Amino acid sequence: MEFDFSAEQKQLKEQVRRFLADRCDRTAVRRILDGPEPYDKALWKGLGDLGYLGATIPEAYGGLGAGYLEACVIAEELGRAVAPVPFSSSIALAAEFLMLAGSDAQKARWLPKLAAGEAVGTLALAEGTGRVTPASIGATAVRHGETVRITGTKTAVADGDVADFAIVGAVEAGGGSGLSLYLVELGGAGVVRTPVVTVDPTRSHAQLRFDDAVAEPLGPAHEGWGLVQRVYDRAAVLIAFEQLGGADRALEMGRDYALERFAFGRPIGSLQAIKHMLADMYVSATLARSNCYYGAWALSTGSAELPDAAATARVSATQAFQHCARNNIQVHGGMGFTWEFDCHLYYRRSNLLAVSIGALSTWEDRLIECLRARRAA
Repeated sequence: MEFDFSAEQKQLKEQVRRFLADRCDRTAVRRILDGPEPYDKALWKGLGDLGYLGATIPEAYGGLGAGYLEACVIAEELGRAVAPVPFSSSIALAAEFLMLAGSDAQKARWLPKLAAGEAVGTLALAEGTGRVTPASIGATAVRHGETVRITGTKTAVADGDVADFAIVGAVEAGGGSGLSLYLVELGGAGVVRTPVVTVDPTRSHAQLRFDDAVAEPLGPAHEGWGLVQRVYDRAAVLIAFEQLGGADRALEMGRDYALERFAFGRPIGSLQAIKHMLADMYVSATLARSNCYYGAWALSTGSAELPDAAATARVSATQAFQHCARNNIQVHGGMGFTWEFDCHLYYRRSNLLAVSIGALSTWEDRLIECLRARRAA
């Protein structure tokens, strides 16, 4: 039984790392952090030109058709570089919705553009600040003959200020109960975007207000919540690898600084308190890697264990990234809190990804439900 990535997948990982080292260094990240651009468009296009964005997209729609294992190693390197690109919203979410439930016309139009880095997609689901449930969705979809129009407001939509289209959750007015999903082009009439400030300026967000915006049904009517759960399981694994890459890099930053920084004639890494802190970070990151590999296996094989594996990977990777990013600042001491050091870039990203597809408590509850169901079976 193989418990590691193949030689080819490891080679892909090294290629992505070299590409990002050249195109996404601290200067490039800080240009987005300090500047007006919402994301690095040149980097996004470069990732598309090399085929990295189309790893899971079928060749018939302009992708590589390589598989989820390749997407996992790419996501890990993007997380390691805190790349300011809309990978999680466009590839982990929007592309997955299209591949799972999109019509042939919707796939043919959008998947090639996503794979090439020529378009950005997103998911517009949450309304308000509480936990997202079918009952929390107030946006409505009204049919006017062959046309569907959506009215409602979605809060804190990742890349909502730049996305070309969004997968929108809404309830069909007078058409029965249950959440339905729709594809809305965000450049059309009836869509108002308002930028939202978040903890991580390198990953832009916006409030989207729909006022009779034209929409296309995506997937069967009233079955949207089931589709959301299926896509979330897939996205949770990919985002967990992004978190894993960030956790590993934060651990390395802390270790390197502890070896280089001297106090009272000795490296601070020789002090017991620092050693224990770094050891705890290593344990968190290693546990997360083990659980992420479990998730990658379940995702790549289409295993029935995917809900369990996705929740496990999501919980452990979220905890590891936040733990390592927080302790990295502590290892750096007073310098770790300054704008000039890069520690805060990982701390910001760790907190943003922790709520990107539901808070940690949501996934802990989901994991408990999976374990109870398995025990009952």
